[in-house]
Amino acid sequence: MRDDTARFLVNRAQVDNSEQVRETIRERTPAVRKIERTMEYLDMVGSCHQLVASLGRLVPRLRGQEFTEDERETVRRGIARVRTSADWLEAAIDTGEFTLDEQLAHLLKGE
Repeated sequence: MRDDTARFLVNRAQVDNSEQVRETIRERTPAVRKIERTMEYLDMVGSCHQLVASLGRLVPRLRGQEFTEDERETVRRGIARVRTSADWLEAAIDTGEFTLDEQLAHLLKGE
């Protein structure tokens, strides 16, 4: 397909069809949703573990390094995003409210 629009429309139709098939399977086989939930839970816990493990390896290696103010500020912005993400996750699991509001989305994107 040389036409970008045609290629996009075909890809979109394939994605839509796949999503419809997935939804039908979920409706017909409740165990699938339980499996997906378990996978999502493990992914969430694994992500937390991965961040802690990565920092545990990285931070000690930074000993003796000098950072510019721009570098420090970049890291601080990243830490703020991590902290905000962690707060959002904690609030979501405590309240059951899992929506991502527009302000939080912009912050997580670094805007």
